[in-house]
Amino acid sequence: MDIYEEIVKLRRDGRRGALATIVNVRGSIPSFETAKMLVRDDGSISGTIGGGCVEAEVWQAAREVMESEKPRTLTFNLNNNPKYDSGLVCGGTLEVFVEPVLPVSNLYLFGAGHVAQSLYKVARLAGFDVTVIDDRESYANRERFPDARDIYAEDFDKAMAQLAPPEASFIVIVTRGHRDDMRVLRWALEQPARYLGMIGSRRKVLAIYKELEKEGIAHEKFERVHAPVGLDIGAITPEEIAVAITAEMIAVRRHAEPGVRSLRYVGKAESEPAENL
Repeated sequence: MDIYEEIVKLRRDGRRGALATIVNVRGSIPSFETAKMLVRDDGSISGTIGGGCVEAEVWQAAREVMESEKPRTLTFNLNNNPKYDSGLVCGGTLEVFVEPVLPVSNLYLFGAGHVAQSLYKVARLAGFDVTVIDDRESYANRERFPDARDIYAEDFDKAMAQLAPPEASFIVIVTRGHRDDMRVLRWALEQPARYLGMIGSRRKVLAIYKELEKEGIAHEKFERVHAPVGLDIGAITPEEIAVAITAEMIAVRRHAEPGVRSLRYVGKAESEPAENL
């Protein structure tokens, strides 16, 4: 398979990788400029940049690039380092650029009301591929979410049974009611998603946590939940809330420290606001 097709497949499968490309050559090397090698998250490779110790070092660097999600440039002088002697007549210098191949940022959006519709629009602008799940066909449809990757207009339990979010995915719970939020959170806590957020006041969040703890779910599992969801920017309208949530997801995606306080649950109950749709 063509290496570019491999990259597309890797991203669609929600997996990571790193692409190594020879970007500069001086003298004789056991490959050619623009040669490429794709290193997948399981360590397997596609393509080659010439083999030998150079390729082994690039493979290791690629693993590190996957984790840091930041590109690197490596320089190899085949004249001065005997470990690169492969028995071939090679004595040049080469530079290899290693860049991360990141999975598509899949957002699983539970709820299709006003906040969800605004979040869908903002998140798509930020590069998220959105799947919408709601039990109301009048809300979860192509007219309201024309460019959604998938739309599930059915009972939440039935929809969740069909979903398998990969590690790089994002899950946001903005259903219309307390009971549905709890059903979805119960399921979401068992998923390997990179980000998990739930809307609601601290009082509502605390009540849901307590109910799930009674079912035997360990308190530690709630530590990964961003709830109330979004950065604390004083958001009130659905559009503002969507911006706050998307900003928090971007911070997680980019491994950045949020510039303003996150609304992640800290155990302090507050008065319950009007229900969000």
